[in-house]
Amino acid sequence: MRSDCSAFVDFARREVITRRWITARSVIRLQSISPNYHEREPPVTSTHQPEGLNFAPEYDQPVRYIERTRSWYQALGYPNAYRWAHYVEVPFAPLRKPLARSCVTFVTTAARYQSDKGLQGSGAPYNAAAKFYSVYSGDTALEHDLRISHVAIDRVHTSMEDSRCWFPLEALRTTVATGRIGALAKRFHGAPTNRSQRQTLEVDCPEILQRCRDDGVEAAILLPNCPVCHQTLSLVARQLESHGISSVIMGCARDIPEYCGVPRYLFSDFPLGSPAGRPQDPQSQAATLEWALRLLESAPGPRTTLQSPLRWSESAAWKLDYCNVEKLTADEIRRRREEWNQARTVAHAVRQKGSDL
Repeated sequence: MRSDCSAFVDFARREVITRRWITARSVIRLQSISPNYHEREPPVTSTHQPEGLNFAPEYDQPVRYIERTRSWYQALGYPNAYRWAHYVEVPFAPLRKPLARSCVTFVTTAARYQSDKGLQGSGAPYNAAAKFYSVYSGDTALEHDLRISHVAIDRVHTSMEDSRCWFPLEALRTTVATGRIGALAKRFHGAPTNRSQRQTLEVDCPEILQRCRDDGVEAAILLPNCPVCHQTLSLVARQLESHGISSVIMGCARDIPEYCGVPRYLFSDFPLGSPAGRPQDPQSQAATLEWALRLLESAPGPRTTLQSPLRWSESAAWKLDYCNVEKLTADEIRRRREEWNQARTVAHAVRQKGSDL
């Protein structure tokens, strides 16, 4: 079953979410995120639009990341299409008690900052050296510096300047202080983004489940960043739900979790890298978290997707850029292929070093 924005109208009518959260900064200008990006609408196509009907452009819909990345890697010289995880049956564990009395944790695909691993901050290029390949945990009572330079986020339209977009520890502490949730678990968890589903299913998922059990977790919020991140945390969500722990994913790629089959999904139609709200916009971050908590409480069954009503910018042209081979010349494709091969070599070395420890 899938919910839509009508659910948000119901929430607003019941005054669960204040009107200012929904209306504040309804869009942002792309230049505020990427100053060197010049936003422009794509050329008008020959598609006929009846006079007087103000339809949105055809491209203004959730990006199909499975198709986009498949075409991208084929263009880079990898002809074997990646097979994404896909299930028909989806586990579903209703909350065992109200959130105000529940212990909640969160799982992220962000990496701990490593000062010896090169650029990892705002505007950093893809950095395979900053990857990690084992589950880690962090004390929720302490401060942490987590980055996302190691994964394939949208670097054209996001700047990685506000970690609250992917690491909502501050917002979750606020929900505890206000009594919205009963307690924040003593640890959050980091999930490595392995392309190998077998590694994720047989090693990482059981490890995260055990750590959640050890901490008495009753509900989990999962925050993926890149396309593979969305698959990884979809598999983690399925594992948790199969063992009685309720979960909700907050993400920006709609097709991958729905194709995998997840219990609850809060989808924000934003560039990859902002699953917890827009950068430098605490109100959107608070609203996004609240909608995720509401979904935890109200989902009628598995495969419930709720889409945030917030838009990223006035224009939807950003959706045409991510991994779009049609926008690259042959020389650019050749250069990207060389960069990707170098990144694979670095990532392999990081993985091998970790396995030797």
